[in-house]
Amino acid sequence: MDAKAILEKIKLLEIKTRSLTKQVFSGEYHSAFKGRGMTFSEVREYQTGDEIRTIDWNVTARFNEPFVKVFEEERELNVILVMDVSSSQNYGIHEKSKKELALELAAVLSFSAIANNDKIGATFYSDKMEKYIPPKKGRKHALVILRELSEQDSKHKKTNLVEALKFIRNTEKKRSIVFVISDFIDENSYLEALSQTRKRHDVVAIKILDDLEQNLPDLGIVPLQNVETGEWNWYNTSNPEFRKEYAQQFDEKRNQFHLDLRKKGIDSIEISTQDDYYRSLVQLFHQRRG
Repeated sequence: MDAKAILEKIKLLEIKTRSLTKQVFSGEYHSAFKGRGMTFSEVREYQTGDEIRTIDWNVTARFNEPFVKVFEEERELNVILVMDVSSSQNYGIHEKSKKELALELAAVLSFSAIANNDKIGATFYSDKMEKYIPPKKGRKHALVILRELSEQDSKHKKTNLVEALKFIRNTEKKRSIVFVISDFIDENSYLEALSQTRKRHDVVAIKILDDLEQNLPDLGIVPLQNVETGEWNWYNTSNPEFRKEYAQQFDEKRNQFHLDLRKKGIDSIEISTQDDYYRSLVQLFHQRRG
């Protein structure tokens, strides 16, 4: 895709996702992701119903009448997108590939962040660090992230989330909201790395997948390739028992994935290339508010 086509794609993506941000996520993002605490704003005269513990005794003594401290939420956040750009992201049998879904999710989260005056940054990874974009505010910076992600063409097939999270822990000293957007097809044991990252940051895992990964169609005896290892194997997809067993194993792995993250205190959602992804994000936001 040439530069002109990429810019046109990003422009259309901005129109679509900014509209969604205004219509669907108004207030949801703000409520789901809290600031770092409360910060002093001003003092005012005591009013009936104010808590006694908020009285500023120094000012009260000076004016000989009660004054209370007023606090505001320290709202500004860092939002970091940890984006899987390995070969498996190119997979997709419908109109949208996993890579395209990830790009739209990144756009919605980016515009939600800047609409709340938060900083947005990104890390792209495969089995090595591909690119790091430090967090900044503003629409132009969000568009830079989306353009870089759209242009990203990793030559590395495999995935190593452990190294990506280690980089985040070493780089982001300020507490951040870390969205990991990946299919989590990774031969490395990343659970402990997610747990370690959560000690410093608020981590949310967004698992993306394609419908064919869940339900194999009846195509006879076909070769299937693991896009990350390059290994080919033959399978008889006409066998209903094989398809049933495949679906069961997939569900078991899916449930175990979310259970493992829940045990670590990490929120997670799963979004398919055929899903209405904004509904899943709203569900996530509501879940965090509850």
